[in-house]
Amino acid sequence: MTDAAKPLLLRALAGEVLPRPPIWLMRQAGRYLPEYRELRSRAKDFIRFCLSPDMAAEATLQPMRRFPLDAAIVFADILLIPLALGQKVWFEEGEGPRLGPLPKVADLRLALDGALALLATVGETLADVREELEPHRALIGFAGAPWTVATYMIEGGSSRDRSKARALAVSDPGQVDALIEVLVEATARYLELQAASGADVLKLFDSWTDLLPEDEFERLVTQPHARIVARLRQAGVTQPVIGFPRGCGALVEGYAERAGVDAVALDVQAPFALGQRLQRRLTIQGALDPLLLRAGGEALDRRVRSMLEAWSPGPYVFNLGHGILPDTPPANVARVVELVTGFGASR
Repeated sequence: MTDAAKPLLLRALAGEVLPRPPIWLMRQAGRYLPEYRELRSRAKDFIRFCLSPDMAAEATLQPMRRFPLDAAIVFADILLIPLALGQKVWFEEGEGPRLGPLPKVADLRLALDGALALLATVGETLADVREELEPHRALIGFAGAPWTVATYMIEGGSSRDRSKARALAVSDPGQVDALIEVLVEATARYLELQAASGADVLKLFDSWTDLLPEDEFERLVTQPHARIVARLRQAGVTQPVIGFPRGCGALVEGYAERAGVDAVALDVQAPFALGQRLQRRLTIQGALDPLLLRAGGEALDRRVRSMLEAWSPGPYVFNLGHGILPDTPPANVARVVELVTGFGASR
C-alpha cells in the first residue's frame, strides 16, 4: 500500500503532516445516537452487549455510516479485563459499573492464561468490523490502562477522588505494584489479540491519572504503559499505540518521552503551546471539550477552527478531550466533522 493510500489516521500517527487532520471521536458509538439506543434496548445487559460480536460490531459501525469519520473504534468496555480475570463486574442502570471484592493477586495471576477465552469475542467483533469497513478508514482497538482499571478493581466502582486506591498505592505499594503488573500482562495480551484480529491502531485509556504526584504518576502510569508497549513490540505487534493519560497536566511531557507510545491524546485543558511542544516529538490527539460539542453554535465553530490552526502545522489527530456526552445532538457532531474534513480545502 502506498503512503497516499493508507488511512489518514495511520499517516498522522506515523508523524506525517497532512492537509487536514484525521478525525474520530471518543465514544463516537453510544447513547447520543438514536440507532444505538434502539440497539442497546435489545441487549439483556451491558456486559452481554459488549461480548456479543454481532451487536458490538453494529454499534461500532453506526457512527461510520452516519458521519465521514476517518476511524472506527471497537465497541467494548475497559472493565472486560477484570471480568476476564475473575472479578465480578456488572452495571447498574443509571449508576455505572459495580465490581465485587478484589480477588487476591495470586488468583488474578493464575487467571491470566484463561482470560483471553472470554476476551476473544472482542477479536471477533474487530474481524467483523474490519471486513465491512472501507480500506481507507482505520480501525482502533483499545484497553483500559492498568492504573485506571486497578482503581475500579480496588474501589469497587467509580469514585470521584479514587481515595481508596490512591491510599493503598502508598500504604501497600507492593500489593498495588503486583496488581499493576498482572494488568500490564493482561492488557498486553488483550491488545495483541486485537492487533491480530484487524485493529490498525491500539489505544490505552488512563482516565484517572489526575491527582497523582509526579513520582506516583511515573510508577503507576508512565512505566506500566512503557512495559505494555515493550511487550507488544517483543510480540511482533507493529500497530501504532496512542496513550491517553487524562488529567495529568504538565506531566504529559515526561510521559511522551518515556511511555513508548506513538501519540499522546490530550484532554480539554491542554494549552496550544503544550501541544506544539509535544508535536516536535510525536503526534498529538485531542482536545475539544465535550461540553462545547454538546452546546454547539458559533462558540463550537470558533474553538474547532482555532484548534485546527494551532495544531495542524504538526502531526495531529482531531478528537475530543474525553468522550461524547449522551445528550449531545448528532447535528453538532456532524458540524465538527464538516469543519475538520473541509479544513484543507478551505485554506
